[in-house]
Amino acid sequence: MPDLLIELFSEEIPARMQARAAEDLKKRVTDGLVEAGLTYAGAAAFSTPRRLTLAVEGLLAQSPAQREERKGPRVDAPEKAIQGFLRGAGVALDDLEQRDTPKGVVYFAVIEKPGRPAAEIIAEVLEGTIRNFPWPKSMRWGSGTLRWVRPLHSILCILTDEAGASVVPMTLDSHTTCDSTEGHRFMAPGRFAVTSFEDYEARLKNANVMLNPAERADHIWADATNLAFAAGLEIVEDKGLLAEVAGLVEWPVTLMGEIDAEFLDLPPEVLQTSMREHQKFFSVRNPKTGRIERFVTVANRETADQGATILAGNQKVLSARLADAKFFWENDLRVAKSDLSVWTQSLENVTFHNKLGSQGDRIGRIATLSRDLATATGADADKAELAARLAKADLSSEMVYEFPELQGLMGRYYIQEAGHPAEVAAVAQEHYSPLGPSDDVPTAPLSVTVALADKLDTLAGFWAIDEKPTGSKDPFALRRAALGVIRLVLENGVALKLGSELTNAGWKLNPASALTEDWWQTRLKTVTEEDPVNEELLKLTDTAFGNEQLKKLVELLLSKHSEGDSNFEPFNQIRASVYDDCTSIATDLLAFLHDRLKVFLRDQGIRHDIIDACIEMDGNDDLTLLVKRARALNDVLSTEDGENLLQGFKRANNILSQAEDKDGVEYSYGADVKFAESDSEKALFGALDAAKAKIDPALAAQDFPTAMAAMAALRAPIDAFFQDVQVNTDSEVLRRNRLNLLSQIRSICSSVADLTRVEG
Repeated sequence: MPDLLIELFSEEIPARMQARAAEDLKKRVTDGLVEAGLTYAGAAAFSTPRRLTLAVEGLLAQSPAQREERKGPRVDAPEKAIQGFLRGAGVALDDLEQRDTPKGVVYFAVIEKPGRPAAEIIAEVLEGTIRNFPWPKSMRWGSGTLRWVRPLHSILCILTDEAGASVVPMTLDSHTTCDSTEGHRFMAPGRFAVTSFEDYEARLKNANVMLNPAERADHIWADATNLAFAAGLEIVEDKGLLAEVAGLVEWPVTLMGEIDAEFLDLPPEVLQTSMREHQKFFSVRNPKTGRIERFVTVANRETADQGATILAGNQKVLSARLADAKFFWENDLRVAKSDLSVWTQSLENVTFHNKLGSQGDRIGRIATLSRDLATATGADADKAELAARLAKADLSSEMVYEFPELQGLMGRYYIQEAGHPAEVAAVAQEHYSPLGPSDDVPTAPLSVTVALADKLDTLAGFWAIDEKPTGSKDPFALRRAALGVIRLVLENGVALKLGSELTNAGWKLNPASALTEDWWQTRLKTVTEEDPVNEELLKLTDTAFGNEQLKKLVELLLSKHSEGDSNFEPFNQIRASVYDDCTSIATDLLAFLHDRLKVFLRDQGIRHDIIDACIEMDGNDDLTLLVKRARALNDVLSTEDGENLLQGFKRANNILSQAEDKDGVEYSYGADVKFAESDSEKALFGALDAAKAKIDPALAAQDFPTAMAAMAALRAPIDAFFQDVQVNTDSEVLRRNRLNLLSQIRSICSSVADLTRVEG
């Protein structure tokens, strides 16, 4: 069985595209081979800045012959049907067989396809792969039609078996497949031929090319760690940068340089970000002080002076970059120490969204929401409002303008420099969290408060302007914001009525929330015949959502004023209408949060139907309460007693529902034990009374495990009741009493969760 080696050699491929391109090459080629009948034992793909490589082991020498029978029309079918069958099968009429079937004599075509040589199939698959390769960006050069990420120089494609290596013949524009490649651009220029993957990999290494990106990354990290350790320092781990740098070099050579002393007092995050983003340098930290003192760069070649010239050039460029960072830092500090309000006021002129106002408007809403949320989160209301007003101030700073990824972190530094408490400063950095499912959740009450207010305002705002996520599209990251709310609430055990808070958030978004009768009366004093609607009213009616209601409000109140009518009832009606809209938005948004909660809890082993059963209960907008109930129900239903109780409940509910539908009455007036006949029936009366006596106080105390356990204890008496007692007996008195008893079962179990939503 031959082995296949493919190399696509080009100008430098962007590092961010290499790993995906290698996987795409592997998938497209191997899928095409298998589809054509060529199976294989294994395949591996590799990438360097200048090449994509695929090695396939144990490939069939040719595709197997195929024999296919196709059933056609009856022999007396219309001529058009027969000719259509002939064209589809690719055969002549004389090649068809006639066979008797239950439906008469039918034509059959026997199609035999001989096997094809592997080289022929590989050439077809490879050409299709190259011409249709899914690069994020590609280019065309010269006079050819081929598009590639960078100009393609050569295509190596060989099959190797016991007899040796042979080139798979293929021509693509001006490129003809060959058995040769090139080594390192500077250290080993020139082409050389290869005979197998092992020979290819070994000769590349001799030509100063490490083919495997994982090997290059390991080599870089080991050398960088050793250099830092020798100087008594440590490398700041950065897996993303390591993967990127491994895609920039074919022969990595690590070099450690120094940072000028004048820059060492910059915040370590500023140094690290500047070096990573602009220079692709690794930061080297002093473990004793936490300062970034040196850097590691990775060259793509060895030099006679051991990299001294490379380091000198890098240090010169780095100093220029850090001089800019130092300038930004010092300027920002002067503003922070004098008056942070300069930054917050400038955000009034920064649009957050054309339908949701400016960043300044948003900060005001978040600050008010933070004060409202402080009671639930246990934060100081005054500090929460202050922290919310300062948390986004650094968005106006020069440092964040240059390095947007430092937002929040720089705010923490600046707010501390302005003399505010550390817990207020920490909010600037922590209120953006969590950014994803693996991100840490803030635990400080102030940070939790402002983070919740920020995300609730985002959700309510985009829901209000009908910019909801659709399918896979979520341009405003609202699913992430919803997951953030869920994790903030659950992981901090916050007891919060989200329904009212979302309504509150929506109300703050609407300009109608600013209107009061006193406000209106004050504005009426400025109304003139020439200018019946002043500039402030015009601005109000054109802001945010709910425009139509506000315009109607202005029109109605102005007409009342012109008529000399002091009745402000239209004002109250419109405000009520807007508030109803906010409540409707909150209801829809809460359903969205419940859907995200199902996804979140699914990974913790809690089924959707169990969560649905708990969502149907009162207080479902308190996620902490809801999840406590769901986990307790999940624990009970995972036991044998819980499973059997569920079946007993469903049986009782089905019998009762059918009887109520048939009789047209509701059996909920209480059963009387004096009509009980059997011991099991009497025992069930006692068990239900005992369960209710435990469940009611447990639910009042939110002790769901106790309530669920008391419910599960009903399993045995319910089983015994159904085994011994016929509910729909001939005696109408006994039947009604037993149906009322089933109603008690339904009522008691339903007080814990809506078990009708749980799948049997």
